[in-house]
Amino acid sequence: MSDNNHGLALEALTDYLRAQGLAGGTPLQVSVLAGGQSNPTFRIQAGAGRDYVLRKKPAGALLASAHAIDREYRVMRALEGTEVPVPRMLGYCEDASLLGTPFYVMEFLPGRTLMDQALPGMSNAEREAIYREMNRVIAALHALDHQALGLGDYGKPGNYVGRQIARWTRQCRESAVPVNDAMQRLMDWLPAHLPPGDATTLVHGDYRLDNLIFDAKEPRVIGVLDWELSTLGDPLADLAYQCMGWRIPHSLWRGIGGVDLAALGIPQEREYVRWYAEATGRDASAHWDFYIAYNLFRMAAILYGIAQRAADGSAAAADAVETGRKAGPLAELGWQAAQRHQAR
Repeated sequence: MSDNNHGLALEALTDYLRAQGLAGGTPLQVSVLAGGQSNPTFRIQAGAGRDYVLRKKPAGALLASAHAIDREYRVMRALEGTEVPVPRMLGYCEDASLLGTPFYVMEFLPGRTLMDQALPGMSNAEREAIYREMNRVIAALHALDHQALGLGDYGKPGNYVGRQIARWTRQCRESAVPVNDAMQRLMDWLPAHLPPGDATTLVHGDYRLDNLIFDAKEPRVIGVLDWELSTLGDPLADLAYQCMGWRIPHSLWRGIGGVDLAALGIPQEREYVRWYAEATGRDASAHWDFYIAYNLFRMAAILYGIAQRAADGSAAAADAVETGRKAGPLAELGWQAAQRHQAR
């Protein structure tokens, strides 16, 4: 017997949670958590003190290596107790017969999710504290010993950016959704301008404000979420992904480009990068515009993928079509960064 509450088979889910010692006799309360174009995510309340998040693969045909919730579960479990705060992992189920696709369960973190990088409604001091905390956490992530955490085989060491460019280029070329001229130029330009050096750390791959849970009152991260794109890779590329926000216009999507940052107490991009350099000893200045161009290309490729899933009818979020339309403008910004790098 299946209950179609938000598409979840509640009877099967209840049986699973009881078998894990995570539920008693109280009926489950299920709600859809906002955000996320990729893996359907739900809040599950199973009685007093039993508040969870369930994250599952979407249904339908999926691109190879996409929606890697098994990797999300593995990396967050490995990070428990480190300087990088994550929710506690409670169970992983690869048996697709229960809920239609594999899923995992983790603790629900009561706190703040901040969507707008301009941080409206905060004081200047609060905004600076939030940005300093984000910087502290990403620096801490890149300082972790992935071998000691049991993640030595979590990705291939070396040539991370080159492999990522090849991967997302291949995905774009295999997709039926057409890409714009700027994206075509980036696919040709980026492999020919890879920076020297090849540091390898654990990288999040999607580190940004709205993938962090902050304490309800303090400017303190209590959980880093959405590790689907995490791997072993170049820490400067990971930092530049977050720093795309300074280049993307606020009117386009999630960015603070064109915003009067000084009036808000938000650091300039170069200051944020300097904080990271002071914490880690890694100087990104020589190839910074390359890393920005690469990340705008990568983000555009991800959004083209969302557009493809919207066309196929398998996207998780209702606004997938609109999100997919942002791919072209992001590729244009990426090409502008590539031209700045060439002009140095």
